[in-house]
Amino acid sequence: MVLEKIQKPNDVKKLPAWQLPILASEIREFLITKVSENGGHLASNLGTVELTIALHRCLDFPEDRLIFDVGHQSYTHKILTGRKDDFDTLRKYGGLSGFPKIYESDCDAFGTGHSSTSISAGLGMAVARDLQHRKNTVVSVIGDGALTGGMAYEALNNASLLKSNFIIILNDNHMSISPNVGGMSLYLAGIRTSQHYNELKDNVRSALQGIPGIGDGLADHISRTKNNLKQLMVPGMLFENMGVTYLGPVDGHDIAALTQIIQDAKKLPRAVLIHVRTQKGRGYEPAERHPEFYHGVGPFDRETGRQTEPVRKTWTNIFSDILLRLGEQDNKIVAVTAAMPEGTGTAAFGRRYPDRFFDVGIAEEHAVTFSAGLAREGYHPVCAVYSSFLQRGYDQILHDVCIQKLPVIFAVDRAGIVGRDGETHQGVFDLSYLRMIPGMTVIAPKNMREMQAAFQFADCFQGPVTIRYPRGSCITSLSEYNAPMVYGRAEILFAGSDAVFFAVGSMVRTAVHAARILSAEGISAAVVNLRFVRPLDRETILRELSAHALAVTLEENVLAGGVGEAIAAMSAEEGCGTRILRVGVPDRFVPQGSPEELKKKLGMDAGSVAARVRCALGRKAPEAAQGAEVPAAQAAQGRADRQAPEKPADSPEGPDGSGTPGEQNRGNR
Repeated sequence: MVLEKIQKPNDVKKLPAWQLPILASEIREFLITKVSENGGHLASNLGTVELTIALHRCLDFPEDRLIFDVGHQSYTHKILTGRKDDFDTLRKYGGLSGFPKIYESDCDAFGTGHSSTSISAGLGMAVARDLQHRKNTVVSVIGDGALTGGMAYEALNNASLLKSNFIIILNDNHMSISPNVGGMSLYLAGIRTSQHYNELKDNVRSALQGIPGIGDGLADHISRTKNNLKQLMVPGMLFENMGVTYLGPVDGHDIAALTQIIQDAKKLPRAVLIHVRTQKGRGYEPAERHPEFYHGVGPFDRETGRQTEPVRKTWTNIFSDILLRLGEQDNKIVAVTAAMPEGTGTAAFGRRYPDRFFDVGIAEEHAVTFSAGLAREGYHPVCAVYSSFLQRGYDQILHDVCIQKLPVIFAVDRAGIVGRDGETHQGVFDLSYLRMIPGMTVIAPKNMREMQAAFQFADCFQGPVTIRYPRGSCITSLSEYNAPMVYGRAEILFAGSDAVFFAVGSMVRTAVHAARILSAEGISAAVVNLRFVRPLDRETILRELSAHALAVTLEENVLAGGVGEAIAAMSAEEGCGTRILRVGVPDRFVPQGSPEELKKKLGMDAGSVAARVRCALGRKAPEAAQGAEVPAAQAAQGRADRQAPEKPADSPEGPDGSGTPGEQNRGNR
């Protein structure tokens, strides 16, 4: 096998040219096999095999810098830099990341995971190279979908000032995750239909120079006015008009052509963009037919393409059904998404109500302010976005929505610990940054029925509302507890005398399971479903604090600025004297791994929570659990946290579900 000859960076340079197509075929087979076993990003990686091989033929690693936008197309790069044997650990805890990581390899020039960042990072590296008088090559690879993000244009504008070489590869595969929308998609389509422009220009110059006496002068005159010709032949010539040299388009599956154009681009003393056309999902027929389904996918049968993990009803599915019902009841409901109609569950609404559905591209900032404009004119927009991507629209939420008290509903999917995509995709910051904004209402439903009630409430509420919910299968247990949804009011699920749990959203289930563990040991714990993170139910919280010596807050969010911090401050202000034990994500970024595995390591699973409560109350662990290892990952928080808990016996907490088929982690775009 040719692939076996690739053991370390730059080995691909040693291969004769005739073996490169064989290498590409073997890499595709390897990727299909490994992703079918472990899940991961498939279609995007299959589409960039030849492009990555060509880049590795032209660059020297790790001296040269290769930056992938988002990074979900970097698997071939990992293989060519000696990480092939680690693919059995792909996206597993402690294993190979699904994205470039600077701590994983010195050949990964820049850590990525979100869209439209590569040109900015690459330009910074190019300028740093010049300041240090080095000669290495810097290449940024960006997809046509990522060019719908405004940050890419800010970087292109800045790149036009560069007086040294910087290469931008535009990977044009006609889509990001879902089919591309907007003016950039139409612009690139125009370029694709004008691919003979450069050939025609050369032929015209040759013909003019052949005219005796006047040919050279006429050719020079036309050369001085070549921009007029470009405007006729290539619609807009956007990149050249911005001061970036444009080369292409070139077939992204022709290694020889790609290698030649990259070598040519390296000679230019300025920023240059190479337009490369690729096919997403190439080499695997199911992924070619349904690239959006195979963008981010769980384990599947490679012969049939079918998912091997059971399909469960997810929170995203429930939201999709709720949105359809809202749209039916209220013709002022409109849906907005940022290039994620399938991933956010808004696609079905778009099919039924196309005039009220807006996919704005990979542009969260625009999505938020666009929603604000709709709300100002009497509509009720539902802006659906993943938690980790909503961070990009924070200023717009504060400035354009909340200051004006506009009734925008933010449907925040993938809130909490997401899992295998790692640090860039964990949705563990939204409660902290949203609950500090005046005028924002934040609701975290515990189950399907409460989610339905939350959206009905939001549809009637005259102000901004955020409804946040996790990834994975929707909780249908706890359905017997469903007090009416009242603004700012919590729900008491259980009474108890020894301790009280204040739980948020997905952590209500954990609190109930922990309370059951403790109940079997003779420890009585009350459980309060907070429901509203902003405003908090001050009356209920203070009443329960005064009635219990120990309070435990549970949130799938960072502890800094979270609900636990707010309740601890409330207790201190009122002089309650109650010990507060805060359960949440400590002051660190959460790596990749299954949600269940990560929660256990962070001390956020039901068994770990029960152990910490037992320790805080000074109770002994059950005999079966005595002497067991303490969960080391849970950081100390307050007086109760400084005591090391014993690890309990097996927790009864069930799996959260790993996501939907065709999972869209657009960072991934």
